[in-house]
Amino acid sequence: MCGIAGLFVPGSSRAEAPQRDRIARMTDRLVHRGPDGGDVYVDQYVGLGHRRLAVIDLVTGQQPLTNEDGSVVVVYNGEIYNFVSLVPELESHGHVFHTHSDTEVIVHAWEQWGPGCLDRFRGMFAFALWDARTRTFFMARDRLGVKPLYYGVDHNGALAFGSELKAIVDHPGLDTRIDPQAVEEYLALGYVPDPRTIHRGMRKLPPAHYLHWQADAREPTLRRWWMPAASSTAIDEGEAIEALRALIDESVRIRMVSDVPIGAFLSGGVDSSVVVATMAAHSAQPVQTCAIGFDVASYDETRFAQMVASRYRTDHRVRMLTPDDFALVGKLPTMFDEPFADDSALPTFRVCEFARERVTVALSGDGGDETFGGYRRYRMHLAEQRLRDAMPAGLRRLVFGSLARWYPKADWAPRFLRAKTTFRGLSRDAIGAYYDTVSITDADTRSWYYAPGFERQLDGYRTAELFETHARDAQTDDALELIQRIDYQTWLAGCMNVKVDRASMACSLEVREPLMDHRLVEWAMTLPSALKIRGQEGKYLLKRAFEPDLPRDVLYRPKMGFSTPISTWLRGPLREPLGRRLRDPALLDAGIFDPERLTRMYDEHCAGSRDWSSSLWSILVLGEFLHHRGAGVGAATERAAAATPG
Repeated sequence: MCGIAGLFVPGSSRAEAPQRDRIARMTDRLVHRGPDGGDVYVDQYVGLGHRRLAVIDLVTGQQPLTNEDGSVVVVYNGEIYNFVSLVPELESHGHVFHTHSDTEVIVHAWEQWGPGCLDRFRGMFAFALWDARTRTFFMARDRLGVKPLYYGVDHNGALAFGSELKAIVDHPGLDTRIDPQAVEEYLALGYVPDPRTIHRGMRKLPPAHYLHWQADAREPTLRRWWMPAASSTAIDEGEAIEALRALIDESVRIRMVSDVPIGAFLSGGVDSSVVVATMAAHSAQPVQTCAIGFDVASYDETRFAQMVASRYRTDHRVRMLTPDDFALVGKLPTMFDEPFADDSALPTFRVCEFARERVTVALSGDGGDETFGGYRRYRMHLAEQRLRDAMPAGLRRLVFGSLARWYPKADWAPRFLRAKTTFRGLSRDAIGAYYDTVSITDADTRSWYYAPGFERQLDGYRTAELFETHARDAQTDDALELIQRIDYQTWLAGCMNVKVDRASMACSLEVREPLMDHRLVEWAMTLPSALKIRGQEGKYLLKRAFEPDLPRDVLYRPKMGFSTPISTWLRGPLREPLGRRLRDPALLDAGIFDPERLTRMYDEHCAGSRDWSSSLWSILVLGEFLHHRGAGVGAATERAAAATPG
């Protein structure tokens, strides 16, 4: 795994040619992603920088890497798992290889197929290349957005890019003012979804997109290059089980190729257990596994992880997480470079840190819930959709809208009595209801705690518009497939993958994701919904397929997820840090919140009269980001932004 950064200066730009020292400074901000070395390539149009975490071809895999005559040069972050099979095909076309790395395959595949090379790659990747023959700059990101790529065009017309925002945030001429719409999206979802970033002048390249810029063109072309086909195919359950096991077996096997020590996360959930069981079948030595536990029993899954570890005789280690670890909240701004409120980010960092003590590569179970229908919210959505389909929209709005307004907000009550959100969802259409389900705060709550001036800046914008856009692009009428596709574009790319990438790269650990293999995802998209969710059982087919391999207590227990007891901790050990941040001028002077309502939320939560934990945690993390920004990081660019035209 690596870090990449650089500049492209098109012929129409007013910017000076890239300077080697500038590219080196950008790249050095990513040394945690690549502690094993780095280098820079510069010509009159581009500067390409690279930091390397050596995993494959330890001797000759250095970057930037060129073709035989130096006319094509690439910097790349990721793994192309099928690179070995592509080499003979490219050699048959006359290409000559000088390394044993997957990076060189990208160079020659570009020469041979141009942008069509992306269709040949199987893996996780983000790369940028310069083709001097055609004077073409090209950036691309993998299908499911496992690897990140950020960019911005400065006021002189030059493009700066990097694996993380920290590589480009100090580039002069980029607009680093806070984007109000990004703040709205963050406070709704707990992360800033693609393609926006917290800064007005910077963007994420979305999953399965490429950016293509000819040196003599005034602006780039941005294009989506992959989307799984929308189709459902009838298949016998036995045949589906056989096909699924074969696909997962291959996906795990090709991700076990490494020239450095490799292991796995083992949470005790279905997905990581499936991955570890499959790894054990391909490993002559005990698989190195690790898990994080919690000192609150209802959140701790370590005993289930131990069941799997014992069955497959893995070399298993456990480390407990306590509220003291959440003192690391101050690390989030430097890890993520923008507000990121998934409270499992810190335990994810701890498990990556723990794994890195023994291995350089770890396999995870990420993506299984999205692909195979594992989330409880999927089952709830399908049940609600059946009721929505049975009632006219006007009647639903009248009946359930009235119930939602009347029913109290019962955070303190057992789950089956918390019906307000369900009533509100039933009064809305499918997309509005699903957006409401995945939001950490609803629009009415945000309007309640927003400062009036901030509401005016939003000019009516609400995050729900993003979900409506993704729904229109999904090209399916299947209720489950529709929300899965929305999750691929929002939750998976913008939250799950970001969390794992930043947490692992902060520890110089490469994480690989066999359940996000695009062939597996494409195949799973053809499955009838009944093979994903059967009654109240999510991941039906995946569990049936691995019944011979895993304990029933692991497969069929209630799903917990990698969650934390944050509500309790905000009333206890995190109460004082939260109070300090809510009074911080960096947060209050931003003009986003009504200070009196922040105080009311804090008081009600601490008293236990209402659970404001999701909102308060997201505001705490935003406050940490703004405090850190005011303390130095990005401060210089704030001054530069004030002088930015437009």
